[in-house]
Parts: sequence; structure tokens; C-alpha cells
Amino acid sequence: MWVLLQEFPTWVVPMFIGAVVVFALVRRVNVFEAFVEGASEGVPMAVKLVPYLVAMIVAVGLFRDSGAMDMLSRALLPLLEVLRLPAEILPLAILRPVSGTSALAVTTDILHSYGPDSFLGRLASTMQGSTDTTLFVLTVYFGAVGVRQTRHALSVGLIGDLSGVLASVYICTVVFG
Repeated sequence: MWVLLQEFPTWVVPMFIGAVVVFALVRRVNVFEAFVEGASEGVPMAVKLVPYLVAMIVAVGLFRDSGAMDMLSRALLPLLEVLRLPAEILPLAILRPVSGTSALAVTTDILHSYGPDSFLGRLASTMQGSTDTTLFVLTVYFGAVGVRQTRHALSVGLIGDLSGVLASVYICTVVFG
């Protein structure tokens, strides 16, 4: 029985795909035709997203390369001490809502510099999993459907990211000291 439980995660996706195909066949849907039709609808959507993605990549690069990240980090140092947030982790906290790739690069740098089992390594890994690329998600999803007014989505997403950062610091401090 234990072996079956260990192997179950390996088979979840193939079983789901098989169930979808069987369900489609029962309903007499041409699975391949439906798949090709959906894929062909995705191509124009991907083309529409390219300008938004390029804009995000350029903005993140400018923010980092201009020195604005370093200036912001220095300005926030007093707040970091109050929140018990190590200064080394601030670039990750700032970049994570903007760009997953940049945040992953910062996390990789922290892991190489301090080690994966260090407090900073564990905090960076926890923070990476506890936050999302809010601005990227809003850009891609809202851009894909043509939404121009984000209303409360941006503020709620950033509040969620801040909550993830603070929760990561708290939990890692309690668990890993």
C-alpha cells in the first residue's frame, strides 16, 4: 500500500489527461481537433502579450541597472531593522512582485553566497514560495484580455506579497532562529 501512495503523485497528471480524453470521447468530442483549435487561438494571444512582456523586462532591467534598487534598499534600512528583515533579502522582497526571473536570480545568488541551509538561504527559499510575481501576472493576464483599469487588483496583490514577506520572516525566525 505504501508503494502505491509513493507512486501516486507520479501518475496524477497522466491519469488526469486520460480522464479528460475518456470524458471527451464519451461526449463524442474530437479531442485532437479541439486541442488544435485551442492552440490556434493561443497564438494570437501570445502575440498580443509580447509588448507587455518586453515592457516588464525592460522596466526591471532599468530599475536594477540604474541603481534605483540600491537607493531604495539604503532608504529602507531603518524599516528593515524594525521588521527584523535582513538587508540581504530586501532585493528579493522588492523584485519578487515584479519579475520571477530576477527574483530567482537574487535567490540563487543568496543560496550561493550564504548556502541553502543558512538562515538567509532558508528565508529566501520560503519567501520565493510565499510570494508571487504580482505585477507580471497583472500585466500578462489583464493585458491578454485588454483590461486597462486594474482597480484593486494591484493593491490587493501587493498587500498579499507584503504579507508573504512578513510571514516568511516570522516563520523562518521562529523555526530556524
